Amino acid sequence: MPSSAGPSIDTITEGGRVTQVGEGQQAEESAPPIMTFGAPTAGEILAERYELVEHINNDSAGRLVWRGVDVVLRRPVAVVLRYPGGDSATEMLQAAVAASRVIHPNLVGVYDAIDEAERAYVVREWVDGRSLREMVADGPLDPGRTTAIGNAVASALAAVHATGMVHGNVHPGTVMISDEGRVVLADARTDGADSQENDVRAIGGILYFALTGHWPHAEAPLHGATAGHGRAAIPDAVRDASGAIAAPRQVRAGVPAYLDDLTMDLLDAGIAPPPSDVLSAELARLDIPVEDDAYLEPAGPLRFAADNGEEPSPLASVAGRKVAVGIAGLLAVALVGLLIGISILGNDDETPETEPVARPSSSAPAAEATPAAVRKLSVTEVRIVDPDSKLRDELGGAEKVIDGDADKGWDTDTYTRSNFGNTKSGMGVWIDLGEERTVKSVQVSLSATGASAQLFAGTTDPPPTSSGDKELFASYKKNPIGQPFEQHDGTTMTFNGFDADAKYRYLLFWITELPPNDRGYQVGVQEITVQGS
Repeated sequence: MPSSAGPSIDTITEGGRVTQVGEGQQAEESAPPIMTFGAPTAGEILAERYELVEHINNDSAGRLVWRGVDVVLRRPVAVVLRYPGGDSATEMLQAAVAASRVIHPNLVGVYDAIDEAERAYVVREWVDGRSLREMVADGPLDPGRTTAIGNAVASALAAVHATGMVHGNVHPGTVMISDEGRVVLADARTDGADSQENDVRAIGGILYFALTGHWPHAEAPLHGATAGHGRAAIPDAVRDASGAIAAPRQVRAGVPAYLDDLTMDLLDAGIAPPPSDVLSAELARLDIPVEDDAYLEPAGPLRFAADNGEEPSPLASVAGRKVAVGIAGLLAVALVGLLIGISILGNDDETPETEPVARPSSSAPAAEATPAAVRKLSVTEVRIVDPDSKLRDELGGAEKVIDGDADKGWDTDTYTRSNFGNTKSGMGVWIDLGEERTVKSVQVSLSATGASAQLFAGTTDPPPTSSGDKELFASYKKNPIGQPFEQHDGTTMTFNGFDADAKYRYLLFWITELPPNDRGYQVGVQEITVQGS
């Protein structure tokens, strides 16, 4: 947000890696900050907006992490200060810009980034909770909780990767679980991985750590990170004489065979990992009941079977690591779809409708199902929904949101207030996929940061009139998809809370709050992309 104090998050050149600085975790090594003027004090207000409340800690790069308050929106924030600013803070500020472009319920939101020359600071979402590193210090997690956390991280990475960027620093100190059970991925560094593949492999490390309490990369930290990145206190994995790590099941009893296999496959450099969205879908389908239903807040596609007292069926008759064959076969065929060695373990009601897949017996190998390719779905019709307008003069240009050109889009009028001048409950973009399809995610690219919106699904197609739009919205608002994006900053919104067993034809992207510009409040919907099969 712009301010007189210096360049804001909107004026800094975007970097190529998503990084969210200052996750609020105490680092094992701290470097004293170099200050060219007085240290910040409680009660000080930065950029005439962010009040410093409490100094939390200094991270390992010497940045000061403060708990603060946005006095305009009256919400808690984290403020990460670096001394000095200027050229030395460029990487931190560019990383914050990249992070602000991706909005997802499993990613910590970045609100602002300001350079004042003598110092620079990033303002981000405040998360009350603990890091995975702190949580596992009390003991390893059960398979259900481990799977849910792994799925949340994979879902966050899928949103990042969909933009072509890399997260680059996934480890137990940057995976946070809020007091309400929300799992979010933060990132305190701009160095680290330079590929999406390494991001996905890092999920194997997260699963291994959650199941065993040991980090499989302590001797050679994942992505080239150092102990100063918050990993020094994590015990190394158990290793044999050759240095190979022990599988989770060899360290701890009760780990399901297929979760053990998946973890080891992700850590095996000889096996190509699946894309992050495929991995997230498969972790969501694993039939592992969560022991404490209140432990994790639903965010994204977290779906676990009810606890019916039955153990998920392990692939007991398939020699070696079952998922290794599943991943390799999947990538050879389509690079997307189901991880074959895992998907057959779901409940019968989750089996694809096309051809039933038999559960493996003790004398026969598992049957392999042909994975459905995840791809961009075509849209046959698109229109603007404006139920509260009498003039209905903002309906033109809807086709631009699906033309593949992110530089062109549909724009709202400019209003005097963010809530459409207090004249409308909102406006939306309705899309028709032509037929019922399996939908994995919807990504919406906007022209500016600061909008609030939500995605709905429906089954009706009323006429494009004022009364028809009222009927449509009244019906669709009963079926929200994913989490509402209230008071989030970002130009990319990703919705992926779709039911894997449901089919969708009609969707409604509904805008409730407009961001400011130099004339008032207005936003453009540049592109809507639907992924599915």
